[in-house]
This record gives sequence, structure tokens and C-alpha cells, in this order.
Amino acid sequence: MELRKQIEEAVECIQSKSRTKPCIAIILGSGLGGLAGEIAREVTIPYAEIPHFPQATVEGHAGNLILGTLEGKPVVAMQGRAHYYEGYSLAQVTFPVRVMRSLGAEVLLVSNAAGGLNRLFRAGDLMIIVDHINFMGSNPLIGPNDPSLGPRFPDMSQAYDPVLIDLAERVAIRLGIPIRKGVYVAVHGPSYETPAELRMLARWGADAVGMSTVPEVIVARHMGMRVLGITAITDMATGEQVQPLSHDEVIAVATQIEPKFVRLVKEIVREMEV
Repeated sequence: MELRKQIEEAVECIQSKSRTKPCIAIILGSGLGGLAGEIAREVTIPYAEIPHFPQATVEGHAGNLILGTLEGKPVVAMQGRAHYYEGYSLAQVTFPVRVMRSLGAEVLLVSNAAGGLNRLFRAGDLMIIVDHINFMGSNPLIGPNDPSLGPRFPDMSQAYDPVLIDLAERVAIRLGIPIRKGVYVAVHGPSYETPAELRMLARWGADAVGMSTVPEVIVARHMGMRVLGITAITDMATGEQVQPLSHDEVIAVATQIEPKFVRLVKEIVREMEV
């Protein structure tokens, strides 16, 4: 009941500033916020102005909620996100997803920057997420369940919508954008993984590793949203690096990937049936 009340307060605040009823929710990951510039904005709301919204504190995450239209479709976009490693609970991290669903969004398009575990990948690749591994040590649904928000035990056998995956792949091929498909594993961070940890994750069947996305997808599925996930591979995390990795380098590569990410997402949204 308390969670539902907080959602209602956040929705009321947003609706007092915007008449947009979004059909698609978009989360823009590290270095991928440029898509926000393609949205015909009705309003931009800093997270600090929305009740109960977690604040984004990491470089590359602007911390704005944008409502408007993209390729003719009403959207709500998060320009940056909060992370578990920033000290928030997973319930807080995923709160914006619940709000965007309550605003009317039926589809979640979530993006992130991640390290590539698959040795066939290269830094600069885009990967469509087909499945995930939750290695964060927790779950955003732990605690009392409000059945008005979703079931106690949501099914995750198709966490990422097969129809949307097919659409994204077709669009990428038509645009001439090389695309990968793979499994994303989420760790809680904030330290980067050791070489031994990376080798372990690869043996588990993961193709990319990052510190976000999975909690948001779990909550989206809990609330009945269809999900499409896209990862920007910013470095090769094979466990054989000889140079230390920095967040600045991740942001720099994500920024280089951003133009083709923007082209891909715009065309996906244009063709998406919602």
C-alpha cells in the first residue's frame, strides 16, 4: 500500500506538468543519453522534482525525465538512472519503472553500457539482450507483494519480448548496423570484476556484464510490460586485460557508439506496434 501511494504521488506530480500519455518507456544508459535530443519534448522534469524518485549521481547520467514524442509515438524517457551501488535499495532503483508503467507505458526499451565477455564481440558493438542472469545478490520484488501491481511470482521465461527482439534485428539489418544478440549478466558493483570473475561469468553463458538493467526488467515484467534491451559493448571484459579500465573510458566508447544506437532506436520506435 505504501509503494502504491508513492507511485500515485509521483504520477500526480508528473501529470501536473505534462499531458503526454506515453506508450513507450525508455531508459538511457551511460553515455547513451543523446537520444533524448531526438525527442520532441513537451516537458523535461529533473528527478529532484519528482516525489520518491532516486537521484542519478554517476557521470553520464543527466537525471531528467523527458515526456514528448519520438517518431510520432508518445514516450517517457529517463535520461540516466540510479544504481544499486549508489546505496539505493533495488526497490528504489526500480521505482521509476513502476511510475512510467502507471503513466501508461506498455513497453520498456532499456539500454546500458557493458563489458563484452563473448570473445567474438568487439568494443563498439551493439547487442540485443535475449536473456539475463541476475548476479546482484538480491531482487527488487523481495518483501510484501501488492497484487494490484503484479503477481507474487512473475514468470521470467521470456523476460525479453521475442517479437521486439525480431523487430530490432530486422531494423538493424536494414539500416546496415552490425548487431549482436546475447545474454547480459548483472553484478552490483561498483568495483569492476576481477579476471577470475570475468572468466567465471563467461563460463556461465553470459555475453556481456554490467551493473544495471536486470532489476528494472524484473519490475517491468512484474507489471506486465513488454521489454526490449540493447547493450553498448564499451570494452572487452575477457579477463585478459593488461590495462586498467576506467569509467571515463566506458563513457568515451559509449559516446562513439551513440549515433548508431540513436538511429537504431528511432527506427525501432517508428515501427513498433503499441
